[in-house]
Amino acid sequence: MENNTAIKITALKKIYDNGFKALNSIDLEISRGEIFALLGPNGAGKTTLINAVCGIVRPSSGTVAIAGYDNIMQYREARSLVGLVPQELATDSFETVWNTVTFSRGLFGKAHNPRHIEDILKRLSLWDKKDEQIRFLSGGMKRRVMVAKALSHEPEILFLDEPTAGVDVELRKSMWAQVRDLRETGITIILTTHYIEEAQEMADRVGIINKGHLILTEDKNDLMQKMGKRQMIFVLREPLAAIPTGLGSYPLTLEKDENGDRLILTYDPETENDISDVLDNLKSQGIRPKDIYSYQSSLEEIFIKLVEAK
Repeated sequence: MENNTAIKITALKKIYDNGFKALNSIDLEISRGEIFALLGPNGAGKTTLINAVCGIVRPSSGTVAIAGYDNIMQYREARSLVGLVPQELATDSFETVWNTVTFSRGLFGKAHNPRHIEDILKRLSLWDKKDEQIRFLSGGMKRRVMVAKALSHEPEILFLDEPTAGVDVELRKSMWAQVRDLRETGITIILTTHYIEEAQEMADRVGIINKGHLILTEDKNDLMQKMGKRQMIFVLREPLAAIPTGLGSYPLTLEKDENGDRLILTYDPETENDISDVLDNLKSQGIRPKDIYSYQSSLEEIFIKLVEAK
């Protein structure tokens, strides 16, 4: 892929006939080999954006380049590089797993390759189900079949639209592991999800979309470092009427609790005093915590804060 760019989206807009603006001038670049998570509330434009990139929805204006190919002017070349796992479980219920995945490969004009199909089914823990009809599979297994179909023609980019919707926690974590394994083979992965935990667990970079606007894209760890809240909680042995004046230089708050009053220090570990300094000053004020623990904001809390701000 040219310049290590898998997808380049420029000034992409989608306005429906009723005037609804589903996408408002989206600009986005996704690098080869990364896992990019697109987050947003219901109706934010996640699926519309994926469908526009995959050529299912025609944008009102703007461009999408997939590995340098314009996805409208060079649709065949662009689409052959993309695998799409939609939200809907759309398969022929009476067909076998093997035939379903093999047929999907043929739709892209790829030569018959049983060894490749076998490899996909084994990677997705579907090999022992290869001769079963789709209708007899569980919901989680059907979703794995959708992933297998999307991988059948050897795409370089994989879109996962709500990949673990409706599956249990154990299967969800299993699929996370499989997605990471796919990335190790060089596949670029773009996923939308309602499970913020999913993005926090897997993504290298996140984008947040709301009301058709891409309000930010950032490295996940950088985002959590910049916007996340770090706290050190000191559980006190004795109730405290107020924070002593000698501790006024620290960003401390006092919380009253039936299990013990708590002093909460909110800080940036890169720039603030280290914890040993705070402990020394607590001790000098006659405060000896009975327990100390730390807390850091989750990606979900950051996401809610950003969406509410818009």
